[in-house]
Amino acid sequence: MHGPTVRVDRGSPVPLYFQVARQLEEAIRTGELPPGARLENELELASRYRLSRPTVRQAIQHLVDQGLLVRRRGVGTQVVRSPVRRPIELSSLYDDLAAAGAEPRTRVLELGPVPADEEAAGRLGVAPGTEVLRMRRLRSTGGEPLALMTNVLPVGLIDITSAHLEEHGLYETLRDAGVNLRIAHQTIGARAATAAEARLLDERRGTPLLTMTRTAYDDKGAAAEYGCHVYRADRYTFSHTLVGK
Repeated sequence: MHGPTVRVDRGSPVPLYFQVARQLEEAIRTGELPPGARLENELELASRYRLSRPTVRQAIQHLVDQGLLVRRRGVGTQVVRSPVRRPIELSSLYDDLAAAGAEPRTRVLELGPVPADEEAAGRLGVAPGTEVLRMRRLRSTGGEPLALMTNVLPVGLIDITSAHLEEHGLYETLRDAGVNLRIAHQTIGARAATAAEARLLDERRGTPLLTMTRTAYDDKGAAAEYGCHVYRADRYTFSHTLVGK
């Protein structure tokens, strides 16, 4: 898209790049340049603003350093989307996004029975090799990928299709099936993206990702699901209120 109109005062003591950066920042703040908007390349901007390319590059870099713009491979320079800030509660990402009006979209990558590996078996309290239901989903919002989610459930807990999962969250589906989740053990961390994760999340291999593993239990104390999720760190944060004892 075309950027906003920028006017510079060549007689001002304020550096030209900073004048440009300040006006672009104002356009972002007012919504004239909305989240996700793509800027023209530096050459086009320099020509339109009648400035040198290094001046435009310095203005763009200033806004990148401020976290207002991001350079993406194969896409160009974009206005940063507001990150999803998720409370640390026993809720699903789908529920949290829907409640925030973020219009979650889901692509089901895998859904079916598999033998439980040692990690999943230990979390669900079954013997390794026991058949479990595994699903892998790519969750997006705002037209961009946000999270890659792998969940493992005991077989027979729910009867579900890929089409259903594309329109509904897992916890919503469990609730509708009469499974009442009451408690969960959760761990949050970070690690580098694998090549496969980077491809799905539109990131570079090795980019830091947030991770979350969770085992949720029903009101009878039985493990209902084990999830292992990775999130784009530039679009996702966890928030939590701490209370002193």
